[in-house]
Amino acid sequence: MAVTMTPAALTRVRHFLENRVQGIGLRLAVRTSGCSGLAYVMEFVDQVNEDDVTFHIEDVMVVIDQKSLIHLQGTELDFVKEGLNEGFTFNNPNAKGECGCGESFTV
Repeated sequence: MAVTMTPAALTRVRHFLENRVQGIGLRLAVRTSGCSGLAYVMEFVDQVNEDDVTFHIEDVMVVIDQKSLIHLQGTELDFVKEGLNEGFTFNNPNAKGECGCGESFTV
């Protein structure tokens, strides 16, 4: 499987999808951005594009475009709560480094 999710991430994604009026799943992507070159993108999917790869993690459809797939292969998506802060984190074995703010990475 290209990407996995921890139970905490899966629960959080399900919660967001259940509260949306529409949508079929979660899109994960990589875009050129930030000081290290690449940044993660997460958004809800309303339709699948021709160049998308789709798979399910339990009952959640995950959609990744072909170009992003090579950078996300083997990544684990987690949802972490630390004190008052909470958010999704990407544990990506392909990342060779990250910027100081943690918003972008390099491969």
